[in-house]
Amino acid sequence: MRTKALTRLLFVVTGIAWVALFFTDLSVVFSIKTGIQPDMPVWMPGLLFNIYLLSLYYYYKLKIDRDEILNFVDLLWRVFATGLVATVVSLALRLIEFLPGTSRLVSHFLYLEITYLITMPLMGGFLIMCFTAWKRLILYQKSKWLFRLWQVFEYGLFLALVYSSFSLPGLDWLYDVLLAVFVVIGLVLSANTKWVAYLNFKQKWTGLLLLLLTVFYLIYLFYTSNSQIVAAFNDERGIVDHRYHLYFLAVFIFVIMYCSFSFLVILFNLPTTSVFEQKLEEVVNFQRISQSIQTEQSEESVYKILLETSVSTVFADAAWLEVKDNEHHHRLFTYRISEKEAGDIINHLKNNHVTGILEQAQDKTKNLSKHLSSLRGSRFRSILAFPIYVKGDNIGTLALLKELSDGFNKEMTKIVSTFANQAGISIENFRLMEEALQSERYKEELKIAKMVQKSLLPEVLERDTDFEMAAFSESADEVGGDYYDTLRVTENEVALVIADVSGKGTTAAFHMSQMKGIFHSLAQQGIRPEEFMIRANNALTRCLERGSFISATFFVIDTHKKIIRYARAGHCPVLYYHADTGKAEYLKDRGVALGMVRNSSYANFIGANEVHYKPGDIMVLYTDGITESKSSKGEEFGYDRLITCLLEVPDKPAPEIIDHLIARLYEFSGSDNINDDYTALIVKFAKQVNPPD
Repeated sequence: MRTKALTRLLFVVTGIAWVALFFTDLSVVFSIKTGIQPDMPVWMPGLLFNIYLLSLYYYYKLKIDRDEILNFVDLLWRVFATGLVATVVSLALRLIEFLPGTSRLVSHFLYLEITYLITMPLMGGFLIMCFTAWKRLILYQKSKWLFRLWQVFEYGLFLALVYSSFSLPGLDWLYDVLLAVFVVIGLVLSANTKWVAYLNFKQKWTGLLLLLLTVFYLIYLFYTSNSQIVAAFNDERGIVDHRYHLYFLAVFIFVIMYCSFSFLVILFNLPTTSVFEQKLEEVVNFQRISQSIQTEQSEESVYKILLETSVSTVFADAAWLEVKDNEHHHRLFTYRISEKEAGDIINHLKNNHVTGILEQAQDKTKNLSKHLSSLRGSRFRSILAFPIYVKGDNIGTLALLKELSDGFNKEMTKIVSTFANQAGISIENFRLMEEALQSERYKEELKIAKMVQKSLLPEVLERDTDFEMAAFSESADEVGGDYYDTLRVTENEVALVIADVSGKGTTAAFHMSQMKGIFHSLAQQGIRPEEFMIRANNALTRCLERGSFISATFFVIDTHKKIIRYARAGHCPVLYYHADTGKAEYLKDRGVALGMVRNSSYANFIGANEVHYKPGDIMVLYTDGITESKSSKGEEFGYDRLITCLLEVPDKPAPEIIDHLIARLYEFSGSDNINDDYTALIVKFAKQVNPPD
């Protein structure tokens, strides 16, 4: 906002300076012509002219220097437009001279002064516009030395403006010295035309035309203003005479020099422009192939980009890319050629025992083109072929075709060879990125599955005055197949289950959710444990795939009779601690895992078991991940260590017992990375229990 406001202020100051110059100069000239003493100093118009030039310079400086969007051609168009406006206004004034009846008017000194005071500021504005535009071009890719030289030039011109504001007697020689210095510095600065190299062929022709018109406008305006001042003030009584204005003349010479230098540089660069554009297109196409891994959504898109960029780079007429997915399946991608045409050429080359792949180490490419001459009906007479490698394996062949014979040279061969190599790298990176993205998607899915699995496990276990429970579960993968749950059946009965699904991952978690549904639907019916197992096996055999099974133990704790009724289906034996003897044992009983026997004979493999619990007794339920956990030496944790851990803390509450067990387990394994799911559930009976009725 400040820059905009300052730009507008400078524009207003410039306009005020010109209006003031116009009227003061007319007043002084009229007074001198009529012999009247002027009311203002004769040096006032010259000072106002310098203020006009200075404010106009800073106006264009803010207008152009701050506009970063402008490109080189747009900048030349602005210069051209400014010169066109100044020239059209000047021509309109000159047209009055040729109208009938205007001979006396155009010969009057006031008319001549007015036209001069219009033409001369217009030319000054055009010069300042050119000067600030040339500054933008010269300082493109500036160096420290170049920037300092330009600063010296600008400060010198400012001193020239001050010099022109005052008449310094005895220092006429300084005028010639300063002008010569400005010309030398202008010549050095004019040699900086690096911006020309960034114009394409069309832009260079446009630049030539605009620069030529700019020179024409400058010469015309300078000639017109000179002729006007000579006609009006041949008696040397003119007040503002730009012909001897040091700043004005130095800027004019510099602008003309840079226009001429730029015109010649562009002109001599025209023959090599097409080659430069071709090299630039090669770089852009190479970058496009390199970035295809980031911008494209499929491997086929990378193949398409390879075909398009290769064809445009070597000016080929068509191309195809044959990709081998395996030994028996090939895919063909074509560009400006039908699959039938490409297939005919491929079969023809195979019949002539041509592999279709060039040896890149050779100085001269293999001459495949001669084989096309014998193929009837083909419009193509030149062919190049290159292998595409991914991880050292040849996954395909890139073929380029031209309708002219011997249409490919050695330079083109090297370019396309480089493209083919980069395409192989891009395809390899694309595949690696696809694998990484797939892996990330899989991880995200596993995280969601883990959240679902956690929701399947109970947040709060059933509590009773006769016992307390505590549980721990940790999956080896993101999701696991261990399951435990509790359900109050009646006021005096609580159902409890622990299960281990075969396998790991999402499949195990899915079967775990099935087990949860079966537990809640059957346990609430109050059936016996052995009946629970028979019905659960009947339900699971309909949804478990062959080879999958679930080991489980189902309990019903009867707090009225102080009995634990349970049935075991191939699960780990229960570890039971007897408080009255201070000993622990594994309850040995029979049972086959759910899903192992898929008929009605399963009832023969399940037994009913009962245990009378006493105050202080502890029941440890666990999965095989606990006992089969291995140390760094490969030794299993085992059943004995589990008993030892329990006997170390039999008097502790259930949460502390399970914390002690898990701590010993991780200490034994020596790592937090587990090979199997860890699940354990502790049931500790209260030391004071009410006797049965």
